[in-house]
Amino acid sequence: MKKIDAGRKRTLGKVFGYMKRYWFFLLLSTVLAAVTVASTLYLPLLIGDAVDCIAGPGRVDVAGVAVVLQKMAVVIALTALAQWVMSVCNNRMTYHIVQDIRNDAFEKLQILPFGYIDNHPQGEVVSRIIADVDQFADGLLMGFTQLFSGLITILGTLCFMLSVNVAITLVVLLVTPISLLVASFIARRTFAMFRLQSETRGEQTALIEEMIGNQKVVQAFSHEAEALEQFDALNGRLQKCSLKAIFFSSITNPATRFVNSLVYTGVGIVGALAAVRGALSVGQLATFLSYANQYTKPFNEISGVVTELQNAIACAGRIFDLIEETPQIPEADRAKTLENVQGKVSLLDVSFSYVKDRPLICNFQLHVRPGQRVAIVGPTGCGKTTVINLLMRFYDVTGGTILVDDTDIRALKRSSLRNAYGMVLQETWLRNGTIRDNIAMGKPDATQEEVIAAAKACHAHSFIMRLPNGYDTQIGEDGGSLSQGQKQLLCITRIMLLRPPMLILDEATSSIDTRTELKIQNAFAKLMEGRTSFIVAHRLSTIRTADIILVMRDGQIVEQGNHESLLAAGGFYAKLYHSQYSF
Repeated sequence: MKKIDAGRKRTLGKVFGYMKRYWFFLLLSTVLAAVTVASTLYLPLLIGDAVDCIAGPGRVDVAGVAVVLQKMAVVIALTALAQWVMSVCNNRMTYHIVQDIRNDAFEKLQILPFGYIDNHPQGEVVSRIIADVDQFADGLLMGFTQLFSGLITILGTLCFMLSVNVAITLVVLLVTPISLLVASFIARRTFAMFRLQSETRGEQTALIEEMIGNQKVVQAFSHEAEALEQFDALNGRLQKCSLKAIFFSSITNPATRFVNSLVYTGVGIVGALAAVRGALSVGQLATFLSYANQYTKPFNEISGVVTELQNAIACAGRIFDLIEETPQIPEADRAKTLENVQGKVSLLDVSFSYVKDRPLICNFQLHVRPGQRVAIVGPTGCGKTTVINLLMRFYDVTGGTILVDDTDIRALKRSSLRNAYGMVLQETWLRNGTIRDNIAMGKPDATQEEVIAAAKACHAHSFIMRLPNGYDTQIGEDGGSLSQGQKQLLCITRIMLLRPPMLILDEATSSIDTRTELKIQNAFAKLMEGRTSFIVAHRLSTIRTADIILVMRDGQIVEQGNHESLLAAGGFYAKLYHSQYSF
């Protein structure tokens, strides 16, 4: 429980930090809440005066009642205006805060290490930024709207009641702590339930996104029943934790209402006895009963707000956990910009592991001269793609050094290092937009002629022109209805347009038919002339012309040479090669 309380206090501190940015709206909202409460509490005094003006037969003061009604009209209009402006302030403040939190979360995503992205389901991360922030906004808005005005109402009501009758006010004060204790007792225990609800909702979002994104695979393997079973189990867990959170939190309001009814009853009995003794007028009794009702009403509202706030704080805690995640290693002081790239690459005693206790690459040595074409081959899981990740500094080495043009890449700006490479992966990525937008993503100022020339070089022009609007055809997320081969052609065209000083091709033609692949290989051959290139391929026929072939096994280079020399050596490469052509 202490750990939960500490986490909740830390989260509240973060929320207040965002609120400070909009102190003007907060201050104005507080002032308007005070005006609203003061005018609302002044109304019962006017009602009491009106009652006293018509307290008995023959003692009806019509002129006095008219004056009181005029005052009441002004007070009611002032209250309505103050409440409207306060609502506007609260809305603006809340949604500005939500905007800031989402911006900070998305900004953090851009600098998180790839290890975090790899180890967290995408749907769970999306749930934090979308669903959790929405839940937080709902609780925060309700808190601003009711919590401030409720607290001021309670304090203001007590002051007004003390000015009318001290003894009856003491009755109210004696019963009030019971209501506070009940609300606090229940609220403290619902926070953990709401956090579990939020976490389970994140798991559900992750599962839904996973199933939607891979629906073809699910249906191809007739996995629908298992997917439904998995979803039902997760949905059942969400139902149980949600019901617990809502049930326990819903007890708060009835409990406080019961205690508040005792307050109203106590005021009625004590006030009636005082009126009988002549210590209180009938109008003052009516005023006191109205105050007792107004005094207890905020407790009922706040108890509901507390429930929403528990959910809001739990959701805010999850989004702040993301915002406070350790970012990737920051760039060095005075990091250099890589300019006039020659393409000399060296890996000196490089070691790396995704998991500390399971080394993957140890004492890796590689020297690549400018313009050389380096092919990396080997069985699945030997570390080929890992080498690419290290070259691009998606991950930092755990030992050794990687040099580009004799400069440690950790001393370079990441953006300039990555701009020096053109990278085509086996996994394609296209965004919502036109075909042209996707091709020109790395060079937005490219002309239409440059885009078309790049597409023709990659043999993508013909299929693009068959699309409804050619280069202006809109495609959906990840290419929409395009085939995998077409999507890969667009990714290759993107690099062909950039013509970077160095290339990384990681199974770049794996989804393309053999005839088109031969044509693209010729285009790549022209593109690679004079450029340092790293080629990862399983089909060994695509890397015969490489200057150096690195044969990897268990994170180590076991053989090195060109195609002919490696075949003549009759080693591991020869076995791999002949295994593909032995039938």
